[in-house]
Amino acid sequence: MLKFESINPATEERIAVQTETSLDETMKIIENGHRRFHEWRRMALTERIPYIQKMAAILRKRKVEFGALMAREMGKPVLQGIGEAEKCAWLCDYYSQNADKFLSPEPVETDAAKSYMAYEPLGIILGIMPWNFPFWQVFRFIVPAMLAGNAAVLKHAPNVSECAKAILSVTKESGLPEGLFQIIYVQPDIIAKLIEHPYVQGITLTGSTRAGKSVAAQAGACMKKTVMELGGSDPYIILEDANLDLAVEACVASRLINTGQSCISAKRFIVVEPLLKHFEEQIVAKLKMKKMGDPMDPTVEVGPLARIDLRDNLHRQVTESIRQGARLLLGGSMPERKGFFYSPTVLTGVQKGMTVYHEETFGPVASVIAAKDEIDAIRIANDTAYGLGAAVFTAHIERGERLAAKELFAGSCFVNAFVKSDPRLPFGGIKESGYGRELSPFGIREFVNIKTVFIK
Repeated sequence: MLKFESINPATEERIAVQTETSLDETMKIIENGHRRFHEWRRMALTERIPYIQKMAAILRKRKVEFGALMAREMGKPVLQGIGEAEKCAWLCDYYSQNADKFLSPEPVETDAAKSYMAYEPLGIILGIMPWNFPFWQVFRFIVPAMLAGNAAVLKHAPNVSECAKAILSVTKESGLPEGLFQIIYVQPDIIAKLIEHPYVQGITLTGSTRAGKSVAAQAGACMKKTVMELGGSDPYIILEDANLDLAVEACVASRLINTGQSCISAKRFIVVEPLLKHFEEQIVAKLKMKKMGDPMDPTVEVGPLARIDLRDNLHRQVTESIRQGARLLLGGSMPERKGFFYSPTVLTGVQKGMTVYHEETFGPVASVIAAKDEIDAIRIANDTAYGLGAAVFTAHIERGERLAAKELFAGSCFVNAFVKSDPRLPFGGIKESGYGRELSPFGIREFVNIKTVFIK
């Protein structure tokens, strides 16, 4: 049997090992989940909601424990991990308070005596989740899916198996019927068998575009519904009338969320030429002030990258781009210390054809791109295979809203603020950033049968 290892990225020490779930065990889990699904779907929504409310209370009660676990297992600065647990609790609150409104049948006037749209659950939803937000990504999948009446199976990233176990413990402590939410440790060949299984009726994946394309192709061959939240290379446009202090503060905060390991963190900074030099000076000065170190230290804002291969790939992207003509203003190196750390880095003079212009950089690397004017900035921002998030900074709100609403091609466009997810707003991308939506009313309706009921 293969084993899944958890390595503390700050110390390089092995902290946990999980044995792979066998094919026989996995099939039993699916069969048990299917039985539980039929019991769960017949329960009134008012009976399901209290379990989710209890999960919110447990998340708040154990948030310090969970923040420390994320710091140890994948290197998230501990205060950010505590905040992640709190955000999961907020998600539970939001759907507990609004699920009835989102899922109630909607009457439609037709020539029938009665006709309406109903939202009915599908079955087991398989979640293939990443390591970078090991609690948030899971809860934003399981809470709406289960409130809608579905069962859920989690295949988490191999390096955060302890986080997966902790999430399972939350559901058990809430009293959720056993078998309704289950976790598995499996390889890709088993995932393919799960997608084919008739009891699995939907798949949601958060991860790389490459992984998303593979799973979407398998699911498509089986006519299974999918939601794909994939990579991003978010552009942040700083126009000539922007409040530069505000813009730099937001850009740095976004770029360093989870040490830059976020699909919606700022990655390409597109600055109109009149502000370019000042922007470069300020972002370098701000990043120099950020403390890098042990993620268990509450004063640390820059932790290690989650795995050594991720750090090595980030360094490849930086060094290739420098060889291609980018100029290094800060960082660009791996500190001589234990752990998978990478120094906050600023590259400027970035142009089309360079590695960091086209590839997603998953770490604390800022790529600065000069633009002649607003039209040029929009052209550069949209010149990407991705379309997850985007932001624009300008003193004229109407101008910013016009660009965000009509000109930027992305799933989430923010004005004078960095892109973030919010339970109340739909979240997802276009192009190679994926399709489908999480959160908001749209998220809870992704894995339901939108059923027409017509009574003559």
